[in-house]
Amino acid sequence: MNWIYEPWPWYISGPMIAFIMFLLIMVGKNFGMSSNLRTMCTICGAGNKADFFKFDWKAQKWNLVVVLGAIIGGFIASNLMSIDTAVAINPDTVTDLNTLGFNSAGKAYLPSELFNTEAILDIKNILILAIGGLLVGFGARYAGGCTSGHAISGLSDLQIPSLIAVIGFFIGGLIMIHFLFPLIF
Repeated sequence: MNWIYEPWPWYISGPMIAFIMFLLIMVGKNFGMSSNLRTMCTICGAGNKADFFKFDWKAQKWNLVVVLGAIIGGFIASNLMSIDTAVAINPDTVTDLNTLGFNSAGKAYLPSELFNTEAILDIKNILILAIGGLLVGFGARYAGGCTSGHAISGLSDLQIPSLIAVIGFFIGGLIMIHFLFPLIF
């Protein structure tokens, strides 16, 4: 039963993702998590204030099941299928993060320096999370979808705009981690 507590290897999880994407393409659906925010805002009545939210959200309710499945699956994986909550990080990366003040690097899944109770009340962390959230939301809207939608669904559907978006996501991530992250911390 030890296999249950370890990440699934790529040769099992990869074909499973490919199979799901094949099914979605065959039924004419696109996978993506950021579109669910639009659906939830529409359900809450945002269509009364902005035309962007005026659409038939019931046609997207299947994607809300994906969100629910991701939440339930994450809970099950974290609480029932994980013995150790530490992430296996390269020792050099752990050293770099320790010099930046992240002493929980390699010991916990989320850095407690950003996500514990005291950190949530710190104005610097609130600003970082708020600005980061706004930038991710703007980027997902500007790119016409999020990383999961473009990288998984768009690339499997051979869409050139998704390839361009994924390249942009990677470049943005590299700029963030190598230039902006050390400036912030």
